[in-house]
Amino acid sequence: MLLPGTMVGGKYKILSEIGRGGTSTVYLALHERVNKSWAIKETEKGDPGSIVAERREIELMKRMKHPALPSIVDIIEYREKFLIVMDYIEGRTLEVLLREGGPQAEETVIRWGIQLCSVLSYLHVQEPPVIYRDMKPSNVMLKPDGTIMLIDLGAAREFRRQSKDTVALGTRGYAAPEQYEETGVSDPRTDIYSLGVMLSELLTGTVPGPGKGIRDLRPELSPGLEAVLKKCMEPEKEKRYQSCGELRYGLEHYREQDLSWRRREKRKLAAFVLTAALTLSCGLGSLFFHGLERKVRGNSYEFWLEQAARVIEPEEERTAYGKAIRLAPGREEAWMGLLKKCFLSDQLLSPEEGQELRALLLSASEEGQTRETVFQKNQEGYARFAYEMGLAYFYKCPRETEKRYAGVYLKAAAEAEKGLSPVQKERAGKLGAIADYYEQIGQVDPAGDMQVGWKDYWADLLRVSQGNLVAEDNERTAIVVYREELYQLLAHYPELQKAGIPAGALRLEAERVRTHLDTDFEMLEETRKQGVESELTELRDMTRLAEELLAEAERRGEQL
Repeated sequence: MLLPGTMVGGKYKILSEIGRGGTSTVYLALHERVNKSWAIKETEKGDPGSIVAERREIELMKRMKHPALPSIVDIIEYREKFLIVMDYIEGRTLEVLLREGGPQAEETVIRWGIQLCSVLSYLHVQEPPVIYRDMKPSNVMLKPDGTIMLIDLGAAREFRRQSKDTVALGTRGYAAPEQYEETGVSDPRTDIYSLGVMLSELLTGTVPGPGKGIRDLRPELSPGLEAVLKKCMEPEKEKRYQSCGELRYGLEHYREQDLSWRRREKRKLAAFVLTAALTLSCGLGSLFFHGLERKVRGNSYEFWLEQAARVIEPEEERTAYGKAIRLAPGREEAWMGLLKKCFLSDQLLSPEEGQELRALLLSASEEGQTRETVFQKNQEGYARFAYEMGLAYFYKCPRETEKRYAGVYLKAAAEAEKGLSPVQKERAGKLGAIADYYEQIGQVDPAGDMQVGWKDYWADLLRVSQGNLVAEDNERTAIVVYREELYQLLAHYPELQKAGIPAGALRLEAERVRTHLDTDFEMLEETRKQGVESELTELRDMTRLAEELLAEAERRGEQL
């Protein structure tokens, strides 16, 4: 134990103890020469065989640079201990906040969750990925400005395939099932499980039991948010969100899942009413089906479109559209209905739904060509469908790896001679240029040369983001473009710097985006502005984080 007044490293004076865990103690210290406060974490050295591993973990912590992670500035060996000098963070842990204030407001917890997705994404995109493994309220600090910090990387480890770990490096109740298994391996989905547990606890005041949801304790909470958190806490990793990007999307759009839940409830009611009505009108029913039979004989395509509009069960609706497509693959209505009314009814295009739709496009028609080839002969109809398909992949597909398909369809839409307005063609071109890079960036050709580098990608992204996107296009396109730009600044600034773009230039770009966020959206009418307010708040948070991160990178570059 370090007593107040102790000098360590010749420059840090211990002021007081501010925290204690199972294997470490944290002190507040003062660097007297520069009059700056630091936190010093004291950990015991292990046996000689484990010191190398301990040093590796400390070096891992030292190289992590993100605005939501405290920077480590010094490592001191003091007697039989390691002293880790890091930023002193003012504020309260979420554990203290929960204990003193009880369950937190839904929107507040979602905002914290989105911020945590950002910092976890940063850890997970390292090479090799860094898995945090100990997400819990006591490890998250709420600063006075409302932002959060992840304050303890003590359990973090680099992800290595075939390398098992144990729950001893996590916390029971928050640890994912694989951390309990003898051969379990933690990966980014392990952090998603723990984050889901923690967010549930912040909303309800208690760690959820197996199979329990937040609405079991607080029925007034959103059913969409409950679905998001339950997916985080699936026992099988394959059933969870596969990345923090997917989870962030789920948190940002949980209200859309509420809509889907309400639709299901309405369908249940409608099914009951329909059953009762059919029971009372069985005589009229025979006349009705006789009429339908006549319709089938007259015009089958229109009949199946009407069937799709009439049925209640989603599977029946999908079947009806599929039969219409098989009868007339060159007509637009059934394709659009299948995409918008079936696959996008919950405002998400899952990878499985996208695969099913692509398989239908590529299947053979009666003419011996693919159905997509037949559809493309209807230039206007296919252009409109390709545009909507591209937007669905870009805006509404939660998995980043699927965005490459957006480029295929948006490019087709942008090149179409007719069927789209000039604004739609321009939008398709801009978004398609971004989406194209998801398939090419970082890949090499057979000669070993990189096909597209980060510098090329950044130049095109800057070209796409120039001007007042809200006025020239619309607020949705502006948000997508700015989110893409800020995400790349946060997640890939080292690659951008290695490609020859100075940290200062990247920081100035983040400042330019912030100016657009503060000014361009003011022109919107109030209802449209309210519709994007939460996303603007998130983008402003991302901008601030990017500016801080790049300013620090700029300072480090000047010191070299």
